[in-house]
Amino acid sequence: MERPEIFAVLTGIVLASVCGLRAFLPLIAAGLAMRIGWLHLDPRFAWLGENPALISLGVASVLEMIGDKIPIVDHALDVVGTVVRPVAAGVAVLGVTGHLPAPFPALLAILGAAGALGVHAIKAKSRIGSTALTLGHLNPLLSVAEDVTTVIFAIGAVLVPLLAILAFALLIGWLARTAVRQPA
Repeated sequence: MERPEIFAVLTGIVLASVCGLRAFLPLIAAGLAMRIGWLHLDPRFAWLGENPALISLGVASVLEMIGDKIPIVDHALDVVGTVVRPVAAGVAVLGVTGHLPAPFPALLAILGAAGALGVHAIKAKSRIGSTALTLGHLNPLLSVAEDVTTVIFAIGAVLVPLLAILAFALLIGWLARTAVRQPA
């Protein structure tokens, strides 16, 4: 069943945004959703639903989630994530919007990458504040919350993109206000 184009755009935006929290989980969600017929991916990105990609993304996700709970490693992942997360976001957006007429997919991929970078920046700033206030003891709990948030919104992006984008926008607004109040 083909969904209206706006849902492809909304799905891409939400998947790209949550790439700012976890780079690979949204790509797994897109690949699995394509594989079971819940999401149409551009044929050039059908590889996301193939076994080698799903296994590789799964291993990368597990390593990212485990590493994010280890002090110092979490900050190193944030540094690497500054490059990896926007790239993953661009892939997610192009995967679901690649069938749209040019130049929309490219523009949406750029916006998605910028959105992921913004979410990543808010997350990283919150982590710095958490580290300063709790000597890093709260960071693993925040990491689990980021894992859960990513899974919920990635699934929501596929199943109910309009609701997912509204809820994610509210969450990011709240996090941005909280991050601004923390000492630098």
